[in-house]
Amino acid sequence: MKHPGRPRTSKLTRAEQLRRAKRAQRHRDHAAGLVQLQLKLPRPVAAKLAATARISGYAQALDALLDDMVVRLADYPALADLAWNRTDEYLPAREAFGLYERNWRFVDTGKLDERERALIERLAQRFGAGLIHA
Repeated sequence: MKHPGRPRTSKLTRAEQLRRAKRAQRHRDHAAGLVQLQLKLPRPVAAKLAATARISGYAQALDALLDDMVVRLADYPALADLAWNRTDEYLPAREAFGLYERNWRFVDTGKLDERERALIERLAQRFGAGLIHA
């Protein structure tokens, strides 16, 4: 007896179709450099994040915000030298400023590149009222 509804267009079961579609989606995401990350957030924050994710330019704005919150040690040689005993790839911006401040005597200012000078200036403006208290 035939079942009413949409005619069957694939010989695969629906479960197998879904499994293959999900596998293909994971492959496309991997090829695009996308990673799925699960977070536990308060419900209002999660709702805002989900709504914001649909806005054009969201990824760039989030990246700028994260750059303001954390510093990647490998991008700044003098900071990486100061943080020689840390294993994390990223350091909170306030901690990075604290490292510069506490260890300023070890920083060779002549060897700082423009990018690291700009970081130090930005951190000093944000956390040190424009000054490094060294």
